[in-house]
Amino acid sequence: MASLDVDDLLRIVLVLVVVWIAVEILTEVVAAVLAPLSPLVGLLIVALIAAYLLDYV
Repeated sequence: MASLDVDDLLRIVLVLVVVWIAVEILTEVVAAVLAPLSPLVGLLIVALIAAYLLDYV
């Protein structure tokens, strides 16, 4: 069975932490960009449901 050195484990942990931080930053950026559009998305969903119920779709 292959054993991992401490340096290899530290590199793996470091990469995972960097990926985690990148995902957190990306999530904040996407949330900031899409925040003004959230009411429009809600209105679009309501309009699609109403159109479906009224047999327009």
